[in-house]
Amino acid sequence: MRSNAILRPQRRGFTLIELLVVLLIMGIIAAVAMPKMLNTMSSTRANSARECLQIVRQAIEMYRSNDPNNAYPPAATLATALQPHLRGPFPTCPMGNLNASVYASTANPLVVSGTTDGWLYNQSTGDFAINDATGIAY
Repeated sequence: MRSNAILRPQRRGFTLIELLVVLLIMGIIAAVAMPKMLNTMSSTRANSARECLQIVRQAIEMYRSNDPNNAYPPAATLATALQPHLRGPFPTCPMGNLNASVYASTANPLVVSGTTDGWLYNQSTGDFAINDATGIAY
């Protein structure tokens, strides 16, 4: 005897092949997009470093033009000496350990110090750079 129940098709979900195809497509998209995203992040950090250097170098020159002896700001108090010429706080270095420490240097041209974080500054020449092997060239 047949029952009077309505026959309904059973939902079985996705097959293994369908799931593998979707994962393969997602993997291909990730493989194409990831290098572009990492390259963008790297170029953004470099642009940020250049911008910070430009801002501080301009502030150093503004300090020097306002100084009666036409001297560069002292290295020990560079961040506070430049504060009237900056909008906002003294910038942190976007490379290395990401801090705003300023290391005094007498080398001309500047060379990376033992600790590769923060900024390098030569008080006698007014040179200002990133205390990092890749950033010193900016």
